[in-house]
Amino acid sequence: MESLSPETHRPEVLTIEKVVEETSNIKSFYVNSPELSSRSDPGQFIMVWVIGTDEVPMAVSTATEDGTVGFTVEDVGEATSELHNLEEGDLLGVRGPYGNGFDLTNDNLLIVGGGCGMAPLIFAVEEAVNRGKNVEVILTAETEGDLLFRSKLENMGIELTIGTEDGSAGVKGVTPDVIEETVIEWEYDSCLICGPEKMMIATCELIERKQIPMQVSLNRYIKCGIGLCGSCSIDPSGLRVCVEGPVFKYSEIKDSEFGDYKRDSAGKILKV
Repeated sequence: MESLSPETHRPEVLTIEKVVEETSNIKSFYVNSPELSSRSDPGQFIMVWVIGTDEVPMAVSTATEDGTVGFTVEDVGEATSELHNLEEGDLLGVRGPYGNGFDLTNDNLLIVGGGCGMAPLIFAVEEAVNRGKNVEVILTAETEGDLLFRSKLENMGIELTIGTEDGSAGVKGVTPDVIEETVIEWEYDSCLICGPEKMMIATCELIERKQIPMQVSLNRYIKCGIGLCGSCSIDPSGLRVCVEGPVFKYSEIKDSEFGDYKRDSAGKILKV
């Protein structure tokens, strides 16, 4: 992670330039910050200050040369609900970017996104395509209306497979079922995975059998974002999601709490 000055840890108050309703409970927000955009890599996150409510981590879902930075938000709690109430022209604070992003150096990439897990991965797909990589994407959700960034992916010139648990679009089944049914050639150098944790652990167990290195974007409670408070530390290694993650090699977290439990803001253990 790039070393940041103390000033960088102060939120930059920005105007919301655009809001896009992606699904019934997911929206993308776009701001303009050339400095933030130039520093952001796929897989990193920013701390978003919902003024008067709270500050929460959000994966960067796009960062362009014109200074546009986008992040994609699922309505799951107080801060995200307040975010969903904001409109174009409203203000919010942003600091970062933070964390460890995806390694896109390999040429043949399998990218697996479930539900809102496609938020950090769409940026990785865009960057990989721009670098001329061979990219295959598996996009899954519970139902057709929850397929995040489907239309964007369909227009990117990549190999795209869609799956839904209820069979309303694409292959019917959970993510590992969709992968096993549709992937024929397993000639990938790396697999990038993000989604609900049960989905990720099941997918990792499948991909591991194919002996393909995996990168996993992990979601944990993040308070400071800079590695000081320890709120996002993973048992038993003590790796901090905000610094050593949120993207980890699967081998780094295979024998950890991943897939078993996580903690809430009070440190209480919650089963995944």
